[in-house]
Amino acid sequence: MTNPFGALLAVLTILEVKHFICDYPLQTRYQLKNKGTYGHPGGILHSGIQAAGTLFAFVAVTPTFLLGAGIVVVEFLVHYHTDWAKANFIRHAGYEVADARFWWAIGADQLIHQLTYVVIAGVLVGMTIGTG
Repeated sequence: MTNPFGALLAVLTILEVKHFICDYPLQTRYQLKNKGTYGHPGGILHSGIQAAGTLFAFVAVTPTFLLGAGIVVVEFLVHYHTDWAKANFIRHAGYEVADARFWWAIGADQLIHQLTYVVIAGVLVGMTIGTG
């Protein structure tokens, strides 16, 4: 795809759909329960699935191997540490589903993920297609 605007929309759409599929239907109880334990295979698996799903964005805009690998690694690290921090914040504060701050933490977690996709899309399109 050579149109930067169309490419940006395609990449963002792919990342949004990927996020929903990986964060909801594909996330198991095992992953959800263990994301707050640093280094636990459940959290690593969840973030690995998210990072692998990012590869689908490369169908719309194909990066160099090095750029693609960097994007996938950064996606993994940001997703992993965001989920880990959220889980620990909620647990240490003792927030429950009925608490407004529980949902603020969930919302902040999702916002960080979404902003990560904006950065990924911008970098991917900007470094691969450019603006001119």
